[in-house]
Formats: sequence, C-alpha cells, structure tokens
Amino acid sequence: MFAEYLDAAMLHAVYEQIEDGSYVGYIDDLPGSLAHAPTLEECKAEMRLVAEGWILLAIADHDELPAFDGHKLIVEAKA
Repeated sequence: MFAEYLDAAMLHAVYEQIEDGSYVGYIDDLPGSLAHAPTLEECKAEMRLVAEGWILLAIADHDELPAFDGHKLIVEAKA
C-alpha cells in the first residue's frame, strides 16, 4: 500500500535542468520536497528518497497526506 502511494506521488514529480547542467526535482503536493543531482537519473532516485522521507515524517506527525490519482493513505492513531 505504501509503495503504491509513493509510486503515485512520484508520477507528480517535476524535473528541471538548471543553469549548471544539473537537475532539480520537486513534488508540489509535498511542500518543501526538493532533490538536486548532477544527472536526471540521480535526481529521480534522490526525489524518491526525499518523497519517502516526507511521507514518513507526515505519518509520524499524524498530518493529513495528499491524494495522488485516487491513492490515499489514512493514518489512524492506535487506541
């Protein structure tokens, strides 16, 4: 379930080549998520790690997570 959610989030990643030839990536619905790497492939891998960390931190903080193309994670506190 988590993997499918992360995969759906990654489909929303935006990558741009910057002036020095390296790449930056971000996902608008994950505020503050930002990856930077020398190549597009490395940037995509870094973005996946950043997104995973962002999502795990949001879960730990019991924050509401955005939906991605019908994929939604709902975190409930145990009683």
